[in-house]
Amino acid sequence: MTRTSTCIYHFLVFSWYVFLNFHISQQAGDPRKSKLFINGGQWKYLTFLNLLLQAIFYGVACLEDVLKITTGKKDIKLVTAFRDLLFTTLAFPMSTFVFLSFWSLFLYDRELVYPKAMDDLFPVWLNHALHTSILPFSLVEVILRPHCYPLKKKGLTFLAAAILAYVSRRAQTPSADCLHPYATLWGPWAFTDTDGQQQVPQTVDIHGDILGKWLWVSC
Repeated sequence: MTRTSTCIYHFLVFSWYVFLNFHISQQAGDPRKSKLFINGGQWKYLTFLNLLLQAIFYGVACLEDVLKITTGKKDIKLVTAFRDLLFTTLAFPMSTFVFLSFWSLFLYDRELVYPKAMDDLFPVWLNHALHTSILPFSLVEVILRPHCYPLKKKGLTFLAAAILAYVSRRAQTPSADCLHPYATLWGPWAFTDTDGQQQVPQTVDIHGDILGKWLWVSC
């Protein structure tokens, strides 16, 4: 894709994620949904944190595109480095993890993660926006242009720190306040299995690096 086309694509995806974040923020005002956002609000859910993360990443990607077009430079080193770090260590692994974990549980027993009663609270399109389209957007980004992965130790450490921060914060929230029934069923263990919650995103990070090198010349 040309620089202009890439910029338009990133702007459209960025706008989509901004819209989703705004739409979700308005749900707390609905009496039927307000109890789902107590004790930490929407930020206690990895799904919504991922939406914010994707909005930040595509905002940075869009900024980089604009700077490249306006300056005529091939690379904006600082912005490009931050974009790559954000995508390779957080945006791609987390979107893939949210997609895989949600749909694996949904197919096994939807009542554990998204009870049928939720269909009356959130429309189908929003469910797919939160849990389905996030992966195709990330895969398009992998195919669209190369991303330089940091050293394995640095990248995995950064990802592990982010996961531990989330798990530590989430473990402090009463299970009964969680949207997902599996949290009530498993109690604190639903959020304190740090080894299990780290391994999937870290595996995705490693395979993302392999996929990127297969599609593009290694950085």
